[in-house]
Amino acid sequence: MGSITAELRAADPAARRAQIVQVLVEAFADLMEGAPAEFRRRFRRMASDPFAFYRGSACLFYADMARDEDPWADERTGRVWIQGDLHAQNFGTYMNDDGVFVFDVNDFDEAYLGHFTWDVKRLVASLALLAWSKAISDADIRRLIETYVRAYVDQVRHFAEHGDQDPFALTLDTADGYVRDVLIAALASTRIELLGNLTEVRGTERRFRAGPGVRRLDDAERERVESAYLQYLVTIPEDKRFGRLTYAVKDIVGASGFGIGSAGLSAYTILVEGHSQALENDVILSMKQGNVAAPSRVVDDARIRGYFEHHGHRTAVSRRALQANTDPWLGHTAIDGVGYVVQELSPYEADLDWTALTEPEEMLAVLDDLGRATAKIHCVSDTDSDHTLVGFQVEDAISAVLGDDATAFVEAMVAFGTEYAAVVRDDHRLFVDAFRNHEIPGL
Repeated sequence: MGSITAELRAADPAARRAQIVQVLVEAFADLMEGAPAEFRRRFRRMASDPFAFYRGSACLFYADMARDEDPWADERTGRVWIQGDLHAQNFGTYMNDDGVFVFDVNDFDEAYLGHFTWDVKRLVASLALLAWSKAISDADIRRLIETYVRAYVDQVRHFAEHGDQDPFALTLDTADGYVRDVLIAALASTRIELLGNLTEVRGTERRFRAGPGVRRLDDAERERVESAYLQYLVTIPEDKRFGRLTYAVKDIVGASGFGIGSAGLSAYTILVEGHSQALENDVILSMKQGNVAAPSRVVDDARIRGYFEHHGHRTAVSRRALQANTDPWLGHTAIDGVGYVVQELSPYEADLDWTALTEPEEMLAVLDDLGRATAKIHCVSDTDSDHTLVGFQVEDAISAVLGDDATAFVEAMVAFGTEYAAVVRDDHRLFVDAFRNHEIPGL
C-alpha cells in the first residue's frame, strides 16, 4: 500500500467531493435530521477557511486513516488511548483538583483508543494548515512540525527511562515563554466573574440570566434532567466528593452555542450550591450529550465498544485517563438512554490563542511544549491509571516501535503533515462547492 496522501492528491475531484459528502452524511445524518439549522451554521463556519473545515471534519480524517499504512501500529501501539481530535487549538489551561493551573490538552469529546500516530498526524496537519494561513514558508512549516514531533519522541523516551519518578506538567513553576503567559492570564479569571456573566441574584437566590442560547425548561423536562443529575452524582469518585451541602440544585436551563463540533447535541447548564451558602461559591455545571467519537467509526473492537456504557461515560472516563488530577465535578449520566458528560463550566479553561504567534521563531518553544504534552496524555493513560483497557506501559510500547533511531518516524510525520494539509485545502474547496450547491442532503 502506498502513501495515503499521494493517493488522495491523485484522486478524481468529483469522486473525492462525493466521498466528502458521503462521510459527513454517514457521521451526522441523525443529528442533522434533528437540528438542520444548527448544521447549516456549523457547515458555514467550516466553509470559512481550511483550518475550520479540518476542525469540523474529524470523521473524514479517520475515514482516510482507515486506509493509511501505519508501520508504527502494532497490537499495543494500535490501541493507545488518544485524544482523537488533536489540533493546534485543542490545548489550553485548566485548574486541577489540587488547585494548580495547568496547560494541557483540554478537549476529550472525540477521545477513544487507536493508533498513537493518529493524534500526532492530526496535530501536525493542523499545524501546517495554521502556519500556511499565516503565510509561513514550506521550509519553516517543516521545521515547526519537526520540533513538535521530536519533543513528543523525547518525552516518550523520558517516561520510558524514568517512569513516574519525574512527572511532567506545564504549570506556572515549569512553563516559560508564551505558555507561561497564557497561564498567568488564566490567573486573572474568577468564578464570581463567570457567575456575574451568566447569572443574577434575586433576593437571596441566584438564577441564570435570560439570553441567547438559554432556554427555560417545562416541568416534565426539568424533572428528567434532575433525575439524570442524581444519577450523575453517583459517578463522581469517592475521593473527589465534597460535603453534603454541595451539589444542591439551584437552577437548570437548556443550553446551546457550544463549539463547532457540538451542533445537534443536547445540553443543559446547571447551577448548584458550592461548598457553602455564600452566593459567590455557587458552581455552574455543563451537562452535554456525548457525541460519537470519530476514531470509533474506524476502530472495530468489540472489547473497547463494550467497555463504555454510552458516549457520556466514554468522554468522562477518557478525560480521567488522559488528564491527571481532573475536574472533581467530572462524571456522566443518561437521559432517555442517551449519554451525557457532566463537568464544571470553569472560568479557568481557555484555549491556546495563536493570534499573537505570527513568526516561526515565536512558535518553536510552544510546539516543544505541545509535543511533550501530547506524549504525556498518551503515557499517563496506561496501567498506572484507573481503568483496564490499556494493560501495558504505553511509553515502553511506543519506544519499542520507534526503535533506537526515531529519524524515520520524524521524517514521516513531517511529510504527512505538509502533504495532508495540502489535501485538506483541496477538500475544503470541494466541500464549499458541495455545500453551496445543496449537495449535502438533510440541510
